[in-house]
Amino acid sequence: MAAAARPLALLASASASLAAGRASSVRLAVSSSRTPRRALAVLGRRQFAAAAAAGGAVMGKAGAADADVGMDAVQRRLMFEDECILVDEQDNVIGHDSKYNCHLMEKIESGHVLHRAFSVFLFNSKYELLLQQRSATKVTFPLVWTNTCCSHPLYRESEVIEEKCLGVRNAAQRKLFDELGITAEDLPVDQFIPLGRILYKAPSDGKWGEHELDYLLFMVRDVKLSPNPEEVADVKYMNREQLKELLRKADAEEDGVKLSPWFRLVVDNFLMSWWDHVEQGTLQEAADMNTIHKL
Repeated sequence: MAAAARPLALLASASASLAAGRASSVRLAVSSSRTPRRALAVLGRRQFAAAAAAGGAVMGKAGAADADVGMDAVQRRLMFEDECILVDEQDNVIGHDSKYNCHLMEKIESGHVLHRAFSVFLFNSKYELLLQQRSATKVTFPLVWTNTCCSHPLYRESEVIEEKCLGVRNAAQRKLFDELGITAEDLPVDQFIPLGRILYKAPSDGKWGEHELDYLLFMVRDVKLSPNPEEVADVKYMNREQLKELLRKADAEEDGVKLSPWFRLVVDNFLMSWWDHVEQGTLQEAADMNTIHKL
């Protein structure tokens, strides 16, 4: 009898753990200060993460997860649940892997985790560029200043669409809502203008880094902002002169100002000439999606 009861007891314990995970995830979503739409969007992912944690593994990477117990809970979830799109240097899709693996320098240096990314440059009707300071809990490049939004299209049907860069545009719309609270209605997908692609590699610290094939998306539009503190520490609109002053401070290591490496590459190689096209309403003339610039 005792031997027969043990499997039932284990099953009951596992069910209780899963139920607790579900209840916890519901509380997290309901208590969120973000909009109901965002709460619904993250509920499923949190529910999965809670259930997986109850089983002692997240997508089969429990050992790696245990090594990063100090990681912020939100960033930890994204690291293990989000699957980035792996590409070769010609931007052909060759597979997918976790965000965690894609940002480990040891794997980057092995040459196997080049992934697709995007960087959004959003200007208002005064032709000021919206910058963000990344949150302190970001795994890579915390508290650095960068362009409006930087992230990755994920390995999902809506974000792997190649035609007219639609997958990347869909991902940009999703992430701008997640990070800055800008609604899809304020950011029509067809209003993102892809201007070019860059390929770069940059270490963040001894463990983490970036190796990305980055799509540069521009848009001129006035929007309402509601920054998510889990992702963004600060936001500022800047004109050219204000941006130049920010660059000066970064170069002088003044006031602790740091810039993301991808943003600095775009500033040094393209931004000021593209800004002319922003002001002249001729962004399409600057577009070159045939070239991949290795910087």
